[in-house]
Amino acid sequence: MVNVGLLVTVEAKPGKEAEVEKFLRDALPLAEGEPATVAWFAIRLSESTFGIFDAFPDDAGRKTHLSGPIGQALSERADELFAKPPSIEQLDVLANKLPG
Repeated sequence: MVNVGLLVTVEAKPGKEAEVEKFLRDALPLAEGEPATVAWFAIRLSESTFGIFDAFPDDAGRKTHLSGPIGQALSERADELFAKPPSIEQLDVLANKLPG
């Protein structure tokens, strides 16, 4: 069951769009290694705006994810890649359709 999620948006610094895209693509194996991360999507919203949407069964899974390797990498590379700090919104999932 999926009950909570995160919506993270980032704005790439000019000229860093390809690096942000690669950073997000390279994060997939990290998300796959998190048992409580039920769904994880790296998305592009515009030429320079990117995001991550992920979903979890409970707040404990969400907190574990935030303090995990993807969250750490976002923090470590924020000054290098992003025009401003990432926007991290915690949300409640009202309904979902997932495979399986």
